Amino acid sequence: MDEISVGDLEAGGGRRHLGSKALVAIAAQIDGKGIGRIRLRRIPAASPSQLVAFVKHAIEPGSMVITDGWKAYAGLKQEGFKHRPRLINTSGKTASELLPRVHRVASLLKRWLMGTHQGVLSREQLDSYLDEFTFRYNRRTSRHRWQLFYEFVAQAVAVEPAPYSRLVSGTS
Repeated sequence: MDEISVGDLEAGGGRRHLGSKALVAIAAQIDGKGIGRIRLRRIPAASPSQLVAFVKHAIEPGSMVITDGWKAYAGLKQEGFKHRPRLINTSGKTASELLPRVHRVASLLKRWLMGTHQGVLSREQLDSYLDEFTFRYNRRTSRHRWQLFYEFVAQAVAVEPAPYSRLVSGTS
């Protein structure tokens, strides 16, 4: 689990200085040496309450959550998760070496956003972009790709129609 910023690059500030960028929380399941399912969600701030709320939404209670050593994740144990922080400064390794799955997903997400949307990201549509990427990624190894169409139709029927005016306004 980690968080990244996406969108316009802003000069100055550190990693958690967002400017006009959006913050996205990423959870990637460990599946042997590979990556299992992922979860992505935009969060308004990298605060303990936002990060713990994302973990509670995306990860089953009792699971092991591996993060960087940032203190915002300290409340995970109190919420019923096993927490294993990996300290970047004391390990001598980079964040991508300590959390390779999350950083691989982050890299793929940014590349997909750049390639698909040609670098023009709509803040209002970012949640839809994240949902689409998650949907595609989690079905990348499906042995029954023909079922994707049926799943898509089932999901389309299960939700109410979204008029164009609501899509472009970014409201749910």
